[in-house]
Amino acid sequence: MPSYVVRVWMPDRPGALGAVASRIGAVRGDLTGIDILERGAGRAIDELIVELPDDGLVSLLVAEIAQVDGVDVEDVSPVPEEPVDPRLDALETAAVLLTQTSVPDLLDALARRAMRDFTAQWATVVDLAGPTPLSRVGAVPPAPWLAAFVAGSRLSVAPEVGGSGPDDVAWADLTSAELVVVLGRRGRPLRARERRQLAAVARIVDHRWSELVLRGARALHPSTSS
Repeated sequence: MPSYVVRVWMPDRPGALGAVASRIGAVRGDLTGIDILERGAGRAIDELIVELPDDGLVSLLVAEIAQVDGVDVEDVSPVPEEPVDPRLDALETAAVLLTQTSVPDLLDALARRAMRDFTAQWATVVDLAGPTPLSRVGAVPPAPWLAAFVAGSRLSVAPEVGGSGPDDVAWADLTSAELVVVLGRRGRPLRARERRQLAAVARIVDHRWSELVLRGARALHPSTSS
């Protein structure tokens, strides 16, 4: 059965999700997964995984869900061939990053995993001092644009939110490394939970970067190991 990721805005109140599930059932759909992306101001943004018996029912599904009072469908897209499970993927990404044995491999793994976990069109790790991309995957914007974007975002929103800026771009600092990971995704805005996840991944990479740099220093100067 074809499966779809349906991103919906709904009132953050008891019964709203049940009403949406009922509409999904009305078109013979099966609700198989729920991920809460954002909550606030009386609204919630959820991603629902829905199985349908026929591809031709997508437009009817959207129309049915939209009939629920206060509910809006933001986006519908096919489930990727490798389905994304945010919780499992976050753990697998952490495991991959912590097993890297060199800084270049670590930054490459960060870009690759960020692109996969967030179904992004591109991802890059940038040294803003250059600005110089140290790793990139996909059609990454020019480095000067990335530097200007991050600088502007830092001025507009407090950094503890885990990155800010246009809905289709997210970034996070690698503080010790003085680097930034940036990614972009067309069509589906990057929500608060996803931005916090990216910031958490960046903290893991920053910790591993410090370990690898210290290991390299000890290899060059064994006396520092004491």
